[in-house]
Amino acid sequence: MSDLNFQLLPWQQEVFNDPTRFKVVAAGRRCGKSRLAATTLIIEALRCPPGSAVLYVAPTNGQARQIIWNVLLELGKEVIAGSHVNNQDITMVNGAVIYVRGADRPDTLRGVSLTYAVLDEVADIKPEAWEQVIRASLSDKKGRAMFIGTPKGRNWFNDLYKLGQNGEDEDWKSWHFTTKDNPLIDPKEIESAKKTLSTFAFKQEYMASFDNAGSDIFKEDWVKYGEEPEYGSYFVAVDLAGFEEVAKQAANSKKRLDETAIAIVKVTDDGKWFIKDIHHGRWDIRETAAKILMAMRDYRPLSVGIERGALKNAVLPYLSDLMRKNNVYSHIVDLTHGNRKKADRIIWSLQGRFEHGRIVLNQESDFETFLDQLLMFPAQGVHDDLPDALSYIDQLAVTSYFEGDADDDWEPIDVISGV
Repeated sequence: MSDLNFQLLPWQQEVFNDPTRFKVVAAGRRCGKSRLAATTLIIEALRCPPGSAVLYVAPTNGQARQIIWNVLLELGKEVIAGSHVNNQDITMVNGAVIYVRGADRPDTLRGVSLTYAVLDEVADIKPEAWEQVIRASLSDKKGRAMFIGTPKGRNWFNDLYKLGQNGEDEDWKSWHFTTKDNPLIDPKEIESAKKTLSTFAFKQEYMASFDNAGSDIFKEDWVKYGEEPEYGSYFVAVDLAGFEEVAKQAANSKKRLDETAIAIVKVTDDGKWFIKDIHHGRWDIRETAAKILMAMRDYRPLSVGIERGALKNAVLPYLSDLMRKNNVYSHIVDLTHGNRKKADRIIWSLQGRFEHGRIVLNQESDFETFLDQLLMFPAQGVHDDLPDALSYIDQLAVTSYFEGDADDDWEPIDVISGV
């Protein structure tokens, strides 16, 4: 490396020297990601055994050429035997090849035995490129890889970053660097950007933050906790996720699946909402039906709303059977989108209520996941299952005209129609 006169910044040196097989680097703009990638590719290509190669992948072929091509040619000019700009291949003096490709054409990545791969701007690359193509190409040589990029919400790049953070898999390790970690960038320039850019843009582009609120639609200081009001009626709203595919998904892919959410809310006569709890998880169809039944049994809601569609049709026979067996009944209501997009429905139902203090959270329940989704809404890659379930209460909660407990003993004759 010294013969090639590569000079790396301290953070680049730290990542380069680490022996971990799969490295994940979340870094701000102008941090030096491309130089680290190019240096690593050149060194790994010179170490490459006969019959193998190294690969650089960007979201598109055009981006790959723009980001790394000239950097590779400049840094590796002493050890490059030839290059083909149309194919975007660089041949080293030892015969090894550096392939420069775009993930927009994943089939061009197949069929090559790799000892090393660099995936750049990972947040913009579809996970299938790694999961279905590149990972397999590394298997026969037990190749290694580096994932680098600037975060863009909570997509699969965030999943990989967390995998390297939690220490559960020794093959994975993660690093986080901001633009400030590049000593070549004038700190005054960073401060100037902070003053002129939106908070969203600065946190994402300069601070490499995954935890970046979407549009500041819901503010943290609107969130209120309190005790359960003495009077009011319970309603339960259910936002169903798929059932059959859950068990088939790999552990890392499961993190990106939607969850079923069951919002349990007590509505007072003056229309205020007390969120007792929001149960959520990735359950099979029987467990989902059982969770809904337990909410019915424990809270005796005036009605249970379930989003209309194939998922409701699938779970309802199981739920009806459980209701009959356990002698627990509730009025089942069809929930609809109301001809609104999900984001519009959530904003319409919840924003004003939160802003004006008409929604109170149960101080005895854990709402960490719900608040994370709410405050990040609608950031890219962040689930919104729990706020969506809560928004459906708007369709269910009608001011009660009954006094006291006059309707507590009401049960439907027909559990489907509610008659």
